[in-house]
Amino acid sequence: MSLTIAENLGKHTVAVFDADLPLVNASRNGDASAFEELVKKYDAKLYRVAQGMIHNHEDAEEVVQTAFLKAYLNLHRFQGNAKFSTWLIRIAMNESFMKLRKQRSNREQSLDAQIRFGAEASNHDQIDLTHWAGNPESLYGATELRQILESCLQRLQPKLRVVFFLRDIEGHSITETSGILNLTATAVKTRLSRARLLLREELTRYFK
Repeated sequence: MSLTIAENLGKHTVAVFDADLPLVNASRNGDASAFEELVKKYDAKLYRVAQGMIHNHEDAEEVVQTAFLKAYLNLHRFQGNAKFSTWLIRIAMNESFMKLRKQRSNREQSLDAQIRFGAEASNHDQIDLTHWAGNPESLYGATELRQILESCLQRLQPKLRVVFFLRDIEGHSITETSGILNLTATAVKTRLSRARLLLREELTRYFK
């Protein structure tokens, strides 16, 4: 039965169906084709996650390759405390953060030169949040608007960017996002609210 223990809530244990477990177990037993199936299933998703964080094609590709390699080498450490997909995305996120740290010396110098959110907003230029489109995914779909949103996302702190991307772009639930980032639901909600507010402030400039 393909079940993995998701979490313990007091004295109650919640079990979640994980369709990937047969392939994971087969991979552990040396079936290379089983792991290839997992790669095919999650390759595009991991790339979207990495690209959403790093915004560099080559670096995102490298993150995906490294994430799959580390996952394969550490399959014996996967204990089923979360879905395999959650565990895999967490590895990709960690690799993305490592890439960002390596880029920090150059990228943050560039970001520091840009206008910080709200720093130069004058009293007569108040932000009207009601005029910003409420559906980030619809914004992300159109090419021009996607480029605008990507530019704004790059200005967010990585810890805010990743929460927004996982929740509002990739569509993960609060619980799933919490599991991927190893954060409490409260922390996810707090960071998500902050990210949405900062993005709305910046995006409002484009849509006035």
